[in-house]
Amino acid sequence: MDRLSFILFGHAAFQYLNAACELGVLDLLAERGPLPEEEIRTRLELEERACAVLLLGCTALGLTVKEGGHYRVADLVASLRAGGTWQNIKDTVAFEQHVVYEGQADFTESLQRNSNVGLRRIPGDEPDLYQRLSGNPRLESVFYRYMKSWSELANSHLVHTLDLGNAHRLLDCGGGDAVNALALARHNPALQITVLEIPSSAEMTAARIARAGLSDRVGVQPGDMFADPFPTGMDCVLFAHQLVIWTPEQNTALLRKAYSALEPGGRVVIFNSMSNDEGDGPLVAALDSVYFAALPAEGGMIYPWRVHERCLRDAGFTAVERHPVPGWTPHGIIVATKEAA
Repeated sequence: MDRLSFILFGHAAFQYLNAACELGVLDLLAERGPLPEEEIRTRLELEERACAVLLLGCTALGLTVKEGGHYRVADLVASLRAGGTWQNIKDTVAFEQHVVYEGQADFTESLQRNSNVGLRRIPGDEPDLYQRLSGNPRLESVFYRYMKSWSELANSHLVHTLDLGNAHRLLDCGGGDAVNALALARHNPALQITVLEIPSSAEMTAARIARAGLSDRVGVQPGDMFADPFPTGMDCVLFAHQLVIWTPEQNTALLRKAYSALEPGGRVVIFNSMSNDEGDGPLVAALDSVYFAALPAEGGMIYPWRVHERCLRDAGFTAVERHPVPGWTPHGIIVATKEAA
């Protein structure tokens, strides 16, 4: 019953986590705790009842610990702060709250219609979430902070898995704010990278690259991945957090375009969350699939490894390699090669 209760009231559990992040109680206790309830509510500027509700939930959920009339932050939160990933978690919480949460109410109808019904919750008339974000600056900011943080939780593995010592040109398809392109550029000083990004976001991408001081080696090409040709002569084509959005048929079409853009011996890289081939987890992959089913575009889920591998082979690639990423996020890396002529 405890497990059923947690599922039944899971929406409320998340709201406690979001409130704890937005109100700053966990950061307060990490920096100044342990503190009594009276001081907490004074510092947070909350009324007595409101603070009691907040601390009841945070303590019951294990985000805070009450000892001798004082509250301290839980060891897990303290360790995430010490490890430098707490901000990544907070950015993910904000994304779930402000972008994802409302659209998930349409999950059942999305399954019935096999369509992203939840997109109706985002203002705009564009066909997918990513194009609508440009008309919603607040949501766009939340989204790109999240994508940067979600990538940072695993892209060190991408950087070290991908041997680009002999590569000269890499295409990052749908590279967002260039978080992965910049990491790869810093690790590979001889590499030139082109980020292919939708026109409404390309200016933001270019500004991020300029702030990083890498405009001489990382550039932006505005365009639509499906409608516009890929630049050719590439040694590597990267799809980071892209092939979870679209249907397998659309993914195969994108991979065929990547195949044409690559030099013989070149590689395509898929970097995103993966589910098990058996269809039984991991849990985070299952939970994340609600977002992809209900909101961003007509298709998508956290696909199993085997689906990506089938798409790669259908697109003409050989020598497909899996690289699971350790950690609590379900990230994985697949590398496939275009045979030399």
